[in-house]
Amino acid sequence: MLSPESAAVVRATLPAVGGALDEITTRFYGTMFAEQPQLLDGLFNRGNQASGEQRQALAGSIAGFAQALLADPDALLSRIAHKHAALGVTEDQYTIVHKYLFRAIGDVLGDAVTPEVAGAWDEVYWLMAGALIAREARLYQDAGVEPQHPWRQWTVVERREETDEVVSFLLRPADDAPVPPAKAGQYVSVRVLMPDGVHQLRQYSLSGAPGEAMRRITVKRVAAVDEAPEGEVSNLLHRTVRAGDELTLSAPFGDVVLDDSDAPLLLVSAGIGCTPMTGMLEHLAATGSPREVWALHADRSPADHALRADTHRLVGELADARAQFWYEQDADAASGAREGLMDLDELELPADADVYLCGSLPFMRAVRAQLLEAGIPARRIRYEVFGPDLWLARGEG
Repeated sequence: MLSPESAAVVRATLPAVGGALDEITTRFYGTMFAEQPQLLDGLFNRGNQASGEQRQALAGSIAGFAQALLADPDALLSRIAHKHAALGVTEDQYTIVHKYLFRAIGDVLGDAVTPEVAGAWDEVYWLMAGALIAREARLYQDAGVEPQHPWRQWTVVERREETDEVVSFLLRPADDAPVPPAKAGQYVSVRVLMPDGVHQLRQYSLSGAPGEAMRRITVKRVAAVDEAPEGEVSNLLHRTVRAGDELTLSAPFGDVVLDDSDAPLLLVSAGIGCTPMTGMLEHLAATGSPREVWALHADRSPADHALRADTHRLVGELADARAQFWYEQDADAASGAREGLMDLDELELPADADVYLCGSLPFMRAVRAQLLEAGIPARRIRYEVFGPDLWLARGEG
């Protein structure tokens, strides 16, 4: 816990530090990458650096942890630790980050960073780092991997074209060793070598049953939008990876996993957010679950809805399951699909349900509000975010 003296300083300075975090993290990343360029090779997402999302996520995490220290930081730490483990973050890298982050804080805030203020925020940082290092060590141990060598080669057994923009890869270990354990809802990092010689990592949910001898990941091609560049990893995978090729994967990580409850279950997704939900459905079907299950999904059109046939098949295999889809265009009423955005007021949802959300942030915020209005408690609503976890970091989860 934060010492009482430091807690008082953090409370007093949090508005000033929080207000300057965007400038601080901009300076931090610029200086660190200039002096430590190797960190861009296989650790930091260049796309999120270019868009500013990584900077915003770090700023939000620091402020969020400082606030949480005055209450309960457990949820924030769990989410960050799983993402770090999937990236192969090691203990020594926290020292590097500390060096450049606190240099940036001093450069931006100047004389406002008195020894007392510096000491209080230093305590915040090392409390956060120490907790994460311990959690990540346990995650690496449970996964049976060394943090310095977290990668494993997998062979692409099959490539499946799901839609014009989405492809699935079925994978098995290239060394024919046992498949590492996983939980429904988890993701893996894929490490690829880019044409310029730099490695980049992206996380993809397991879209198949976690207990099977093979793994499936489902990748949406990220197109360029306005000033944002195309997703370099997703486009490389789409263009170049075929059956027989090898991919480099991490062990499975992620704390938004299907629990063993008997409560009704709502799996709510939009777009490519269907991937962890399909993995959960695969697990439920494989284990013969008797739970009441609702698979709810929104998309642009049926043609854009990846894994749609899988969802219908799996719902049919479960004892008490139903699916409802919403499409912004080309909705086929005869198939039971509804036109427009997802509207949960149209359904009689069980108030005691456990809910899992995955999709864009605007979608999840809108649906979460509908779920709360329907009487489902916030504590029963869990979510997964692709990319930097801005929602949780900003304390809106």
